[in-house]
Amino acid sequence: MERRYDIEGPEVVDKEVLEVIDFEYPGTYSTVEISTQEFTSVCPWSGLPDFGEIFIEYVPNIHLIELKSLKFYLLSFRNVGILQEHAANKILKDLVETCDPLEMKVTGYFSLRGGLKTKVTVKYNKEK
Repeated sequence: MERRYDIEGPEVVDKEVLEVIDFEYPGTYSTVEISTQEFTSVCPWSGLPDFGEIFIEYVPNIHLIELKSLKFYLLSFRNVGILQEHAANKILKDLVETCDPLEMKVTGYFSLRGGLKTKVTVKYNKEK
């Protein structure tokens, strides 16, 4: 018997919930690190859950990511069928578009599935 759980597509990820706040020290090289152990999405083929830790490290330009909005954004992946590699890239793309950092790195450590762990790291550097 083949079983599959319902999934949603990446288009339901709520990028619009992301908010920024002004960075009061532009021109300084400040590194901001944010992490969560509560990231979940689902396998795009089976609908089974994927669990991971997400680490976000960035150098702000003129905006900071508002943390409550980031939490809601990450929670919007909950029922999304997405490959782990694509999830990390989507998070990076959406955050860069939202806060325009000088640099950003997103790393996802995804839990064991089928005997394999996955680590995905994606980076952005603003062109000068």
